[in-house]
Amino acid sequence: MTDRLRESQPGAVHASRLEPLSQAGIRRTLVVSASVGVFLSFVEAFDSGHVAFLPRTAFMVTLGLAGALLGMVSFRLASLIPLTRRGLVVHTAISGTLMTPLMGLLVWGAVGFVSSGRAHSRELPQYMLITWVMCLAISGLAIFVSHRRMAAQAPTVAPAPVKFLERLPLKLRGAEIWAVEAQDHYLRLHTSKGQDLILMRLADAVAELAGIEGAQVHRSWWVARDAVADARRGDGRATLTLKDGSEVPVSRTYAKLIREAGWI
Repeated sequence: MTDRLRESQPGAVHASRLEPLSQAGIRRTLVVSASVGVFLSFVEAFDSGHVAFLPRTAFMVTLGLAGALLGMVSFRLASLIPLTRRGLVVHTAISGTLMTPLMGLLVWGAVGFVSSGRAHSRELPQYMLITWVMCLAISGLAIFVSHRRMAAQAPTVAPAPVKFLERLPLKLRGAEIWAVEAQDHYLRLHTSKGQDLILMRLADAVAELAGIEGAQVHRSWWVARDAVADARRGDGRATLTLKDGSEVPVSRTYAKLIREAGWI
């Protein structure tokens, strides 16, 4: 079917990958992380209200920057694992899990520092679990933003020109091709600007029509999908009616392909 039904192809699906590291990207990540640290200080996270604002903020910002650097390293390490190519969810899970042990220790130690040593070793598993959830959320957001930026920066690939259009006679240039009909050694072109004949084989024409959604429906006919105004079946055969009123027979050879494509 793919050789006969000419359709536009969707963009290729790429394996999960991250935006290349750059000074701007690192700077952006650190600024966001520092902002998070300021916010944590403002809300007196980790029961740190008894610590003065300036030293508390300095500590929280430092913790945020450490987490950002650890996260960037974890993202890149995770991208080296083949399993992450299965998609963003897997990449997120692996990245977040890789950064959890060290980040968990940092958070647990931070709580002990701002709480005057009130963090106990028995609480470490709880902080690890909380940190793991936070790391998964941060990793997922970072990977999502990275992919969105890469998609926005990716150059748009223009579709290849339809080679057959170069063969149109001058009076038909710029017209929509509705159908191509083989008549002896010639092809009759059915277009939105009328009809004309050119010397060419139908098989060669079908190959050059790649890029226009259409199909060969008979050994003597190729039809564009948008040119079909009506389709009917009767007596075991199908007939397509074009916009110009021309009736095109669908042979049994191509009927199944046309039916599966939803034409009839």
